[in-house]
Amino acid sequence: MNGYASHKDDLLKRLSRAEGQVRGIARMVENDKYCIDILTQVSAAKSALETVALSLLADHLSHCVAEATAEGGTVAADKIQEANAAIARLVRS
Repeated sequence: MNGYASHKDDLLKRLSRAEGQVRGIARMVENDKYCIDILTQVSAAKSALETVALSLLADHLSHCVAEATAEGGTVAADKIQEANAAIARLVRS
């Protein structure tokens, strides 16, 4: 069971809204809207996706990493390394 299972519907709603925002941005470009207005919407869409990412990361840490840490050994070390890599990807983006 995934750590986000309890609020999967909320994540799907957020992703659906972000998808709508991206489609709206495409329409703005098609309709030759003002650059700054488009950039504002890109920022909003990016923020929406970052919110989803941070929620998933928190779930991963509190569920998957916590379970692996309780188990100990190489399983714990591997999960911690995996979480660190995920955090690094989020920070770089």
